[in-house]
Amino acid sequence: MTRSIPQGELVLYGLPLSGHCHRVALFLSLLRLPYRYENVDLAGGAHRRPDFLALNPFGQIPVLKDGEQVIADSNAILVYLARRYGGGEEIEWLPDEPVAAAEVQRWFSAAAGLLAFGPARARLKHVFGAPIDYDAAVELANRLLPVMEAELARRPYLAADAPTLADIALYSYTAHAPEGGISLQPYPHIRAWLARVEALPGFVGMPRSALPAGA
Repeated sequence: MTRSIPQGELVLYGLPLSGHCHRVALFLSLLRLPYRYENVDLAGGAHRRPDFLALNPFGQIPVLKDGEQVIADSNAILVYLARRYGGGEEIEWLPDEPVAAAEVQRWFSAAAGLLAFGPARARLKHVFGAPIDYDAAVELANRLLPVMEAELARRPYLAADAPTLADIALYSYTAHAPEGGISLQPYPHIRAWLARVEALPGFVGMPRSALPAGA
């Protein structure tokens, strides 16, 4: 498959401290795609204004604008980028083989479920002061991380022996779980996997936030 070249400007609407937005920024960088970052002032309610709702009626970030094409939802954006611009890459980010494709989808579900309501939500409490049920978030994190650890004990990446979109979808909030008081020290295979992702050519990290007291 030949690698496509953007015909117009790529614009990512998001917030740098959002893991959902970071997974898109990370994948854009891994694909070596230039783009413009448009910060969305969530605290000021910019995501509820008509101009933003015209991009995403759900009022959520991230949103990617590719010329006239608008894609919302971080995992959907990853799929779009892989299918449109991932051709010619050495890495098959989104496999066509049915079982491999199902494995990636399985981790997309984990990213939208246990990750989002576990480590990501716990981080919201400490980084943004969000009024959440912290104990419930920790419980979900404690369900997710041992499963990831077991999977990564038998292969180097979550869905395959090579990186896929599953790793991009799970990386950001896992790497920053300690900012929500979720320790990664009990999970050596997860920590080794994070290092493998960070060693990929074109990797860019998400800005770090202060760790909770005692973390």
